[in-house]
Amino acid sequence: MPQRPDTLETVLLAVELLRRIPRGRKITASELHRQLKDAGIERSERTIQRQLEMLSSHFEIERDERSKPYGYRWLERAQTLAVPHLTPHESLLLQLAEEHLKHLLPARLMQSMDGFFSQARRNLGDDSQGHGTQSTRLAREWPRKVRVVATSQPLLPPAIPSGVLEEVSEALYANRWLELDYQNAAGKRKSIKVMPLGLAQQGPRLYLVCRYEDFDNERSLALHRIRKAQASTLTFARPVEFDLQKYDDDGRFGFGEGQQVRLTFCIENEAGFHLRETPLSKDQHVQDHNDGWMEITATVVDSAMLDWWLRGFGTAVTDVRKMTLNTEEKYKDELQTGIQARGLRNGP
Repeated sequence: MPQRPDTLETVLLAVELLRRIPRGRKITASELHRQLKDAGIERSERTIQRQLEMLSSHFEIERDERSKPYGYRWLERAQTLAVPHLTPHESLLLQLAEEHLKHLLPARLMQSMDGFFSQARRNLGDDSQGHGTQSTRLAREWPRKVRVVATSQPLLPPAIPSGVLEEVSEALYANRWLELDYQNAAGKRKSIKVMPLGLAQQGPRLYLVCRYEDFDNERSLALHRIRKAQASTLTFARPVEFDLQKYDDDGRFGFGEGQQVRLTFCIENEAGFHLRETPLSKDQHVQDHNDGWMEITATVVDSAMLDWWLRGFGTAVTDVRKMTLNTEEKYKDELQTGIQARGLRNGP
C-alpha cells in the first residue's frame, strides 16, 4: 500500500493548487492535474480532487457543482495566494505582455499566468472614485498613448477553428507529433502527421513550421487552414540543425529559398525617400540622379515577397535587376568586409 504523503508534502500541494486556481474562469481537477504534471509534480487526480474539496471549504473558492467535472475558481474579491503585490509598472508590462503573447505561448502556459494577468487588469482597471495613486493613473493611461500600426492595409485575422491553436502549441511545446486535418489554399483536404518546429505570426496570420513524417524539409502551414489538430502522445527528437531564426532570415515566410541576390533598381525620389532612413540591407548604396530618380543597390534574400513589394510601387520603380551571389562572390564580400573592419579598428 502506498504511503500517505507527509504533512509538508500535503501543504506544498495545497499551496500549488491555491496558486493555480484562477479568478475569472473555472478550472477542473483534471486541468490542475495536467498543470502539476507539466511542472514535475506527480499526484493522482483523486488526490487533487480531495485537496480541492478541502480548500473550497476553508478559502474563498467557489465550487460549481451544477455539472461534472466540478469547476473551481476564486471569488472575485477574494485574497488569493497566486500573485504577490504588483506595482503599476509591473501591471502595465503584464497587460501588454498578455495582449502580444496570447497567440505565441502554449495555452497551458497562458492559463498558468491567469492570476498575474487578472491582478494586472484589476490594478489598471476603472478608478472612477479617484482612489488610485498618481503612478497607477499614469500606468492606466499608457496603453491609450501608444499603438503598433500596420505598414500596409490592415486586415482582420482569419478564424482559427476551436481547439487548433491549443493542440498545436501543446505539441510544439512538448516536442510531440501532431496529427492534422489540413485544407490547402485550393480547398483540398488531407490528413497528415507532422513534426512541429516553430510558430510564427506574420501580420494577422499564424503559421506552423513543421516537417511532414518521413520528410526532412520544412514547410509552413497556415493555422486557419487546419480543420482539426490532435497532439500525439509520441515525442520526437527536435532536429539540431533547424533554426527558426535562420528559416526566417532565409526568406522562407516570404516564399524564398535563402538565395541571396544583389538587387538594383531605380525608384522615384518621393516613393523611395523612406529607403534612406530604413535601408533594405546594411550594404545598401544610394546613387542620386538629376532627373528626380535614384538608384538603389542592396544585398537581399530573393523571394516572392520581394517581387510583390517591388511591384507595389507600380511605375515608380524601373530597371529591376538581380544578380545571384555565388560562393566565390560571397567569400570576396566577406573578405572585403573583414579587411575594412580591421582597417577601421587599426586606424590610418
